Amino acid sequence: MSGSEEDIEELRKQKLEQLKEQQQGGGQNEEARQAQQEQAEAQKSAVLRQNLTDGARQRLNSVKMSKPEFGEQVEQQVFALARSGRLGDKIDEDQMRELLQELKPDEKSFDIKRR
Repeated sequence: MSGSEEDIEELRKQKLEQLKEQQQGGGQNEEARQAQQEQAEAQKSAVLRQNLTDGARQRLNSVKMSKPEFGEQVEQQVFALARSGRLGDKIDEDQMRELLQELKPDEKSFDIKRR
């Protein structure tokens, strides 16, 4: 091997080592991100438990089972209200029903007219 081929081989080894380090470091970042997400989820659950009565929590869980995206949106809304301090008492089942009705997307209707 000539000098330039040895240099190229050395550069390849260095690059390979860098890639290995990045992959290992990426795994740690992924674990940290997942741990942070789990912690945020636990915090949200605790806030919801504090601010919802059992009936309201059951109603919200029912909505999440049938419409997960909508249920998540409602949870985020309740969480934001609780964190901002705009919730006075716990939300009961009737208030949850009203909140769900307010946040529910408008139903789209199609009128088909035939000639």
